[in-house]
Amino acid sequence: MSDDYSPGDARQPYSDRGGPAGRHAETHDVRREALTNPTGPTPVDTSFAEQIAPDTSTAAPGGHADESASAADDKELHERLQRLDSAELSSLSVLQPGTALEQGGTYVDLNDLTRGPFKAIGGQEAGPGNRYVAKRDTDYELWNRLVGRDTEAEVERPEGAS
Repeated sequence: MSDDYSPGDARQPYSDRGGPAGRHAETHDVRREALTNPTGPTPVDTSFAEQIAPDTSTAAPGGHADESASAADDKELHERLQRLDSAELSSLSVLQPGTALEQGGTYVDLNDLTRGPFKAIGGQEAGPGNRYVAKRDTDYELWNRLVGRDTEAEVERPEGAS
């Protein structure tokens, strides 16, 4: 028991029984209470997402500047794209074969302009028969002249995928 019996406070403190927590333990099954109390949502393990995410620590801010060549260097494109002058051709960056396309990026193949623009899916790359131009690397007015003003890009699916 406490030795504090001041006249202004008629309540007896629980310090001799371990305070309020001690009094609670006298009237409740504290062990069972701890086991049955809800603990909240379980923490999400982000290690799996980190393992499968691509490493972007050394990636450039975007674009294919190091993986492309000017369309003005390709004589066949001069003949195929006669409506473009040499300044416009020099501003077009054609991806080199083997360049990985950015997932979700919009591209057009200068070898097949009738196909129109498409959105790349993961794992897609420029082949030796392709002359891909990325929309993000092209002036919007020049892009509209290449593909047509109201053309919407379609997602290209591999053979047999739905």
